[in-house]
Amino acid sequence: MFRLIKEDIDCVFDRDPAAQSVIEVITTYPGFHALMIHRFAHLCWNRGFRWLGRFISHMSRWLTGIEIHPGAQIGRRFFIDHGMGVVVGETAIIGDDCTLYHGVTLGGTSWNKGKRHPTLLDGVVVGAGAKVLGPIEIGEGARIGSNSVVVKEVPAGATVVGIPGHIIDRTKNKQTKEREEIASKMGFNAYGATSDMPDPVAHAINHMLDHIHAMDKQLGKMNKVLHDSGIEYKEQQMPSLDDCEIKE
Repeated sequence: MFRLIKEDIDCVFDRDPAAQSVIEVITTYPGFHALMIHRFAHLCWNRGFRWLGRFISHMSRWLTGIEIHPGAQIGRRFFIDHGMGVVVGETAIIGDDCTLYHGVTLGGTSWNKGKRHPTLLDGVVVGAGAKVLGPIEIGEGARIGSNSVVVKEVPAGATVVGIPGHIIDRTKNKQTKEREEIASKMGFNAYGATSDMPDPVAHAINHMLDHIHAMDKQLGKMNKVLHDSGIEYKEQQMPSLDDCEIKE
């Protein structure tokens, strides 16, 4: 038991740079308090003292702002950062080394008995305000973005964002690199308009960048054809995108 508590304290230092001392973690971290109380409530629940387990869980919710059903199964080195508003349902299963931020819900989508809450495998991180709903499995090492709503299975190592949640591809293909080159010349941060953002403005900007790139290629080919045909073309000086400044 003491070894388990020591692991829980150590994982706070590993994942929260604001932690200063063991005394601070023990006395002022609601996520740590909620976890310690849950372990006792879960023991009561498994021994058949269901009402007592629920009452202990209810008191923990009142003290910490974190609601963990005593039936939920939680692994080792589990960390809840800040914690206010976290809800973990009865049939939820959380593996080792998982992290939840404030406002996270591991909830159900059915009133039927049986498995109705998510399973988080080892190393999963769920961002603030995210909702993971239903008897789905979140693969090992997966990341759930803040305020996302996830209702489908997530493979290991994937990153999910948006409503409804969708998996984003972190690999940079040729099209992404071309967009970033044009965007940097125009004077704004290309990372603010990536294709994985669930934002209609970003989607429109990406199409604009694709259109500009296609026009540049087409004009270059037309100039070459005119030159090869011996047609004189008086090229007009165009302002360089590198010299443009965006004025507010």
